[in-house]
Amino acid sequence: MEQQEYIHIAEENLIHTYNRYPVVFEKGDGVYLYDINGKKYLDFGAGIAVFALGYNNKEYNDAIKAQVDRLIHTSNLFYHAPLAEAAKKVVKASCMDRVFFTNSGTEAIEGAIKLARKYAYLKDNRTDHEIIAMHHSFHGRSLGALSVTGNVKYQEAFRPLIGGVKFAEFNCLESVLEQITDRTCAIILEPVQGEGGIYPATAEFLEGLQSICREKDILLIFDEIQCGMGRTGSMFAWQQYGVKPDIVTMAKALGCGIPVGAFAAEERVAKAFVPGDHGTTYGGNPLACAAVSKVFDLFEKLDLVEHVKEVSAYLEAGLDTLVEKYDIVKERRGKGLMQGLELTIPVGEVILRALDLGLVLISAGSQTIRFVPPLIITKEQIDEMLEKLQKAIQ
Repeated sequence: MEQQEYIHIAEENLIHTYNRYPVVFEKGDGVYLYDINGKKYLDFGAGIAVFALGYNNKEYNDAIKAQVDRLIHTSNLFYHAPLAEAAKKVVKASCMDRVFFTNSGTEAIEGAIKLARKYAYLKDNRTDHEIIAMHHSFHGRSLGALSVTGNVKYQEAFRPLIGGVKFAEFNCLESVLEQITDRTCAIILEPVQGEGGIYPATAEFLEGLQSICREKDILLIFDEIQCGMGRTGSMFAWQQYGVKPDIVTMAKALGCGIPVGAFAAEERVAKAFVPGDHGTTYGGNPLACAAVSKVFDLFEKLDLVEHVKEVSAYLEAGLDTLVEKYDIVKERRGKGLMQGLELTIPVGEVILRALDLGLVLISAGSQTIRFVPPLIITKEQIDEMLEKLQKAIQ
């Protein structure tokens, strides 16, 4: 079938929750995607920060194929080898003590919220605890995750959401302090805000939050679903700040294409959950855990975190030249290979022009282009992206 036929069939049968770009992708290789007509696209979206290893990595593919032939699913009523291996690697990388595997980042947020409330409940037997989240944050689309997402446009039609959530200004410690009461059980935030426009937290802000949380026994939850897994130049973004959360959520590049998420916690927090408090049918199944385990192996083998440090400096410098060169390019901000370029105009037209030129870009808000390429990206491919982007801007 022709590309337009596939688009027509999809639009006839899918619930319309996405404004998709008019491209039907067929395959990927490295940092490139190919549509069904054979056109080649340089991918700086990586499936929204998912494909850290790039497409068609043979070792990753072989590990998935081998697991498919062995065992895809049992249930969490039993153990299996990939679960044990993946759990050990996540705990080590996250500097946490225990992990729970989910199917997605949204589910990881749900689990983190429940764990925080159960921890608080065990302390004082109260059920009126509050969580402080950040304005302009994004944590997912389920009702629980929406409740801690600081953007009214995502929430408005779906109220009432879960109660006991307050919002503070990101990178403003005073704003957080104003929201704290004796009922506050947790503070949740992204160390680098993603959908909100690519805004990194300041060291002073995170240090201040950690100090407050330790003083008052409030749990600090870091959402590393997008900024984690090596993207910012450390395995998790918080590791660059000299602070440590009590709970951390992760997904996206955790499985590099296989749907999997997780939340991990320190022992004193994790033990608040007992059998029956939380569960999942598919979370942590053999296929997902085999993917997670192989991802960590390949991160180490390819020394991806060090590679990100090297190439991200090159990307930052290239984007900075666009800020200097074009009046409509207002600002660059970000950390590692999670960068945002804010324009003075809506970015939709620029992204469409780039797509015509064979460059996949995505947005973070209406006026920010988001750059989250596969972590294997090279300086030469960054140059290729900059050349195409300049043509799109011009």
